[in-house]
Amino acid sequence: MRAYIVGNVAIDETIAVSELPVTGASILGNAGGSDLGGKGTNQAVVMARCGVSTTLVAPVGKDARADTIRHYLADEPLRSELIEMEDASSDVSIIFRLPGGENAIVTTTESAQSLSLSDVRRILSTAGSGDLMILQGNLSDRTTRDILEHARAIGMVTAFNPSPVRSYFSDLWDLIDIAFLNKGEAQALTGTTGRDAAEYLLSRGLREIVLTLGGDGATLVNRHDSIEVPAQVCEVVDTTGAGDTFMAAALASCALRGQRLDRLAIEHAVAAAAITVSRHGTRKAFPTISELEAILR
Repeated sequence: MRAYIVGNVAIDETIAVSELPVTGASILGNAGGSDLGGKGTNQAVVMARCGVSTTLVAPVGKDARADTIRHYLADEPLRSELIEMEDASSDVSIIFRLPGGENAIVTTTESAQSLSLSDVRRILSTAGSGDLMILQGNLSDRTTRDILEHARAIGMVTAFNPSPVRSYFSDLWDLIDIAFLNKGEAQALTGTTGRDAAEYLLSRGLREIVLTLGGDGATLVNRHDSIEVPAQVCEVVDTTGAGDTFMAAALASCALRGQRLDRLAIEHAVAAAAITVSRHGTRKAFPTISELEAILR
């Protein structure tokens, strides 16, 4: 199974703060570093480090930030297809990191919102039945639907991470096989949480739902079972990219074993995410190839 991830790429700029700013207030912060980021890219990097044949398709501008992005991606074991957008700037994320490791993120989407299916159709011509299509919430409504419809038409397995939450996601469920949601996303998109949210999504045609619960672990729900996996105990210093690590590691575990999502995949994902939250940064915090080999072994 090959993985195709169509999503965003950004440069993450982290600022360590003692509290989040409120309207009209100025606060002090410390520079927390710059790194490669973007939900699509985060998931692609972890998938590739797991040993899955991974293609990242992401839009960039024609600017110095795009050159930095290419420099970072050259170090990763994936195929990167960066689509240059005319009259758009490469995207950037500003991450406010709190002392306990939690964060708030603001991401620009000028490049991501400019991408269309026509921009990526040639790249997707190498995909086929049984390959994995992974999407997140940074692309436009039209492009997200077009890519999911294209993937479904050629027999790909579609996996979706509805983040950041957009109102149109509720119209996409019939095109999605697997969804990864946290508690807030489940509440926003289904009006409920937990098993009730999973049952709602199953009724809309999904085959598997993974509910991530932070320090409480995760739950995998399909039509036959509900599997709960506890979180690993670790020191949390930065949660940036933890959800992306979790999703990518779970899907990679399945792809490498030729299995659907199962308890072992969620256990692998929990172990990988525990490494990410124990380190500062985005890409720098992700488990290394050797660490992922040890987990997946």
